[in-house]
Amino acid sequence: MKFSTLFLQAVVTVCALFTLSGLCQTNPAPEVNRCINPMPRKEEAARKRFEDFNERVKAAAGRADVIFIGDSITQGWEGSGKEVWAKYYAPRHAINLGIGSDHTQHVLWRLEHGNVDGLKPKVAVVLIGVNNIPDETNTPRMVLDGVTAVVQKLREKLPMAKVLLLGIFPFREDFDPQRGRALLVNQALHKLDDGQWIHFLDFGHLFIQPDGKISKSMMPDFVHLTPPGYRLWAEAMEPMLAELMGESPVKP
Repeated sequence: MKFSTLFLQAVVTVCALFTLSGLCQTNPAPEVNRCINPMPRKEEAARKRFEDFNERVKAAAGRADVIFIGDSITQGWEGSGKEVWAKYYAPRHAINLGIGSDHTQHVLWRLEHGNVDGLKPKVAVVLIGVNNIPDETNTPRMVLDGVTAVVQKLREKLPMAKVLLLGIFPFREDFDPQRGRALLVNQALHKLDDGQWIHFLDFGHLFIQPDGKISKSMMPDFVHLTPPGYRLWAEAMEPMLAELMGESPVKP
């Protein structure tokens, strides 16, 4: 027993010396990227809207020419943006698949659970990621991976649809580190544009005043859009959207 105890103490001492010298170091555990792990929403309103989408998609029976996928900014087409929507997108039998407060992981879960099943759009417009940015545990690379995963899932689910990926819109009233994190993600998102199935469009600078601030006339809370904000969105996107759909642009 005495020999065993002495031997064990010797082993512990040797391992401790190796650890201090760096020879016994183990690799750190990899960071968990929640941005790419599909996750359902627990809130009743979000769950109900998700279920409504599945019914809406079934009723559309594949007639939608364009779909919009995103969070509350996209959902806002049904509120502040409804008049602009009626002009630009209702004639195209568009479907709004935006849910307020969604992150990339929530959109991934929705795409896997029926939100686009049976659809055959010409174009899928994607605006997602702004809700991932403020969480400091999400690095810009993680957010980039999350948005990329959404695009890849759409390509898998809708192989004949072109993806029009929008750069994350600026937010916060003035210059802000979080706004800067979004810009870092947008720079990398450019690289997803393959000129054929995935097209990237970034017009966030149009929401910014010359002094770098965002006007309340565009974003009253410096995140969500006013009617003029949705009009700016539609007009900035229309040339590329119409081209991808093989149509003439809607006149402003």
